[in-house]
Amino acid sequence: MDNTALKDLKSHRLDADDMSVTILSLGCITHDWRVPLGDALVPIVLSYRDPADHLRHRGSLGIIAGRVANRIANAQFSHDGTTYHLAANEGRNQLHGGPRGLASRNWSLEPDGATGVQLSHRSPDGDQGFPGNVDFTVTIRLQNNRLIYDMIAMPDRATPINLAQHSYYNLMGSGTIWDHQLQIASLAYTPTDGALIPTGKIAPLDGQPFDYRQQKLIRQADPTQKGADVNLVLDQTAKKPAATLSAPNGLCLKLWTDQPGLQLYTGAKLSAKAPPMEAQTHQAFAGLCLEPQHFPDAPNQSQFPSIICTPERPYHQRLTIEVSPL
Repeated sequence: MDNTALKDLKSHRLDADDMSVTILSLGCITHDWRVPLGDALVPIVLSYRDPADHLRHRGSLGIIAGRVANRIANAQFSHDGTTYHLAANEGRNQLHGGPRGLASRNWSLEPDGATGVQLSHRSPDGDQGFPGNVDFTVTIRLQNNRLIYDMIAMPDRATPINLAQHSYYNLMGSGTIWDHQLQIASLAYTPTDGALIPTGKIAPLDGQPFDYRQQKLIRQADPTQKGADVNLVLDQTAKKPAATLSAPNGLCLKLWTDQPGLQLYTGAKLSAKAPPMEAQTHQAFAGLCLEPQHFPDAPNQSQFPSIICTPERPYHQRLTIEVSPL
């Protein structure tokens, strides 16, 4: 974590109709998202009551993960004959860009009226072991009931880039996610070993507990409450949203993405680290992540879509999330 003084932590609140979203400069964190429902405002993303607790406690609540989200095996990769050794932070592997990845950095934050904000950060050559200087820009806009993330990265040389927005959703505002219903427009998944490193195969979903091609209760899909932490291969030709999540209170979340994969994590390892938002309890399965991304360990898996970006082929991702009553 940067030795960023609390006074340097900035925030900006986006307002549209009765909905509001608060964004932090630290890690581009989506800190608070309030959705009107009846006479209440439901906090639909897990977060801490005090924004400064994101500085005090490592974690992934609401972050933009990168330079390379998810896992890189043995914290290394090769490109054009050169092997790059990265900073490991999950055993011998790297997760979400390393111990001082983008989520731990205090970005520059510039408000853009009541409904927008732009965040920027320069990652220098060698940062966490990655080659090249990269200028990152994340623009976030609230348009009626839709939150839109535009993520751009401009490298000065060839380097892998894979960003992922990492909010934990609970549309009830409290409790667990077992009674949410989920549907994902997926074709297959990428199996992993015991360290969650892909084997390199792409396998069918049939018979898997994370097969959400048809809408179902999470409780029904995972009756043993083992939890899911899996990259799903998205159906890029599907006209419907990539994911749809609905809750017993009538709130429904729809997600659209231009990325080939979606990491589904149902929060089995969630635990309390600091006082949460009112009514929330940070415990196992209190929230789930729907993380659009390229496939894990892509730099070491030639059969996966490449994540190597260059000055001629910069990085761009657009993520749209809509929340409204059913």
